[in-house]
Amino acid sequence: MIHFRYGQAWVLGASAALFIVHLAGAAQPPAGFQPLFNERDLTGWWGATTEDPRKYLALPAEEFQKKRSASLADIQKHWSVQGDELVNDGNGLYLTTDKNYRDFELHLEYKTVPKADSGIYLKGCPQVQIWDFTDQAKFSIGGNKGSGGLWNNSPGAPGKDPLVLADKPLGEWNHFRVLQLGSRTTVWLNNQLVVANANMENYFDRKQPLPPAGPIQLQTHGGEIRWRNLFLREIASDDANRTLRGVDSDGFLSVFNGRDFTGWAGPVDNYEVRDGSIVCKRGKGGTIYTQEEYTNFVVRFEFKLPKGGNNGLALRYPGKGDTAYAGMCELQVLDDDYEQATGQKIDARQVHGSAYGMIAAKRGYQRPIGAWNFQEVTVQGSKLKVELNGTVILDGDLAKVTEFMANSPHPGKDRASGYFGFAGHNDEVMFRNVAIKRLP
Repeated sequence: MIHFRYGQAWVLGASAALFIVHLAGAAQPPAGFQPLFNERDLTGWWGATTEDPRKYLALPAEEFQKKRSASLADIQKHWSVQGDELVNDGNGLYLTTDKNYRDFELHLEYKTVPKADSGIYLKGCPQVQIWDFTDQAKFSIGGNKGSGGLWNNSPGAPGKDPLVLADKPLGEWNHFRVLQLGSRTTVWLNNQLVVANANMENYFDRKQPLPPAGPIQLQTHGGEIRWRNLFLREIASDDANRTLRGVDSDGFLSVFNGRDFTGWAGPVDNYEVRDGSIVCKRGKGGTIYTQEEYTNFVVRFEFKLPKGGNNGLALRYPGKGDTAYAGMCELQVLDDDYEQATGQKIDARQVHGSAYGMIAAKRGYQRPIGAWNFQEVTVQGSKLKVELNGTVILDGDLAKVTEFMANSPHPGKDRASGYFGFAGHNDEVMFRNVAIKRLP
């Protein structure tokens, strides 16, 4: 959905500068980065293995602390600090950060031994692969292609194999730079791009996306591995949105000029333009829509919700009637904490990103109230894909829906074309930077 074309020259240039700093063995992190390792002891780390992070992230605080404390003896046995290096003997639990991270840029260096097989877990999920690219025993599973790939992605999936062989000879230090926004993952190894904006799959349940946030883990796998210069920069929402969106090119055309409702129809008096954004007036609503119709398309935009905010996307809307039923669907735009904010219980098919009343989206991937979110929606035939802040939260086919919320059929779900719009519901939900690309 989001192609790796944005800002590539900038990020590569920044990577090169940081790479020089790292190779110089600087103990101080670059500007904007924090060290993950204090070069004295294992403060800030605990031990876990290949286990679904959602399970331990969901534990009550007291139970989690018991699990964490129980891991420390194993960590002390197999991990040591030698100068500015973290050293593992090839055994034991994986070193795991106490802190969980959402959107981030990670830099580190590693050095390993012949026949090594290791990796870096992101948000507690495997993994950015590390191995001995000369070990012929692993050629059949891709070892000769080198390190840096998202090895646990499905066969043939983008990112599974590195784009180039970038490993240095065994015994030399290698440098990783990893950028992760949602599930979107880009990896540079020794300043060469090896994974380009690939969706990292959830190894533990491929029907679910990665957790919204999780720890960094350093895997141990039978051979000594050394790590140093571990630095991480957490990425703020506006910065993440700019990187995810990049430059609207390759057929994307703006459908909102940021000044007025030229090109739009419907009850536009119920909306206003504020700071370059479309805003539904408080206590007002109705569906405003583009004057042009669309069949298959990708729409990308940013939105900001008030607490308890409710709105929707009108997809293939006929220009009249209830958006959720007369059009292909109303795609929900809703505060993820709507129930807590309003006290009203909702069906799973009403949460943000859902095809209202038909297909439920994954919940929990919005940014905090008051922050802008970036979303991209692909409509292709009867299929819908919704990517929110870099994570796919819905990927479904309306043609296969046979059960409807409240047993209310959706007669418009099979529409082949219609208008795109916003379906306001009394709340001051904001939209900006709306662009659409037509698909064949």
